Amino acid sequence: MQLSGLRAWTIQRVSAIYIALFTFVVMIALVLKGIPADHAAWKELLSSPLVNLAVMTFFLALLMHAWVGARDVIIDYVHPLAARFTVLVLAAIFLIVCGLWAARVLLNLF
Repeated sequence: MQLSGLRAWTIQRVSAIYIALFTFVVMIALVLKGIPADHAAWKELLSSPLVNLAVMTFFLALLMHAWVGARDVIIDYVHPLAARFTVLVLAAIFLIVCGLWAARVLLNLF
C-alpha cells in the first residue's frame, strides 16, 4: 500500500510542476505574441507538432492530477464500499470522456 501512496504522490507532484510550467510558458508567449484573434490563428498556433504534443501532455497531466486528487478525496470521505466504488467509476468515466474530448479537439485541428 505504501508504494501506491508514493506513486500517487509522485504523479501529483510531477503533473503539478508540468501544469505550472506549461501555464507560465503559455502566458508569456501570449503576452509577447498576443492572443490569437480567430479560429484560423489558433489553428496556426497549434499546427506545430511540438506545440500540439505539449498541449496534449498538458491535458494528460491535468487529467492524471485530477484523478489522483479526486480518488484521494473519494477514498477519504465516501466510506460505504459500494458507494465509493460507484463514485470512483463515475469520476473515472468523466475524466476519460474529458480526455477523449480534448484529444478529439486537438486532433481535429489538422
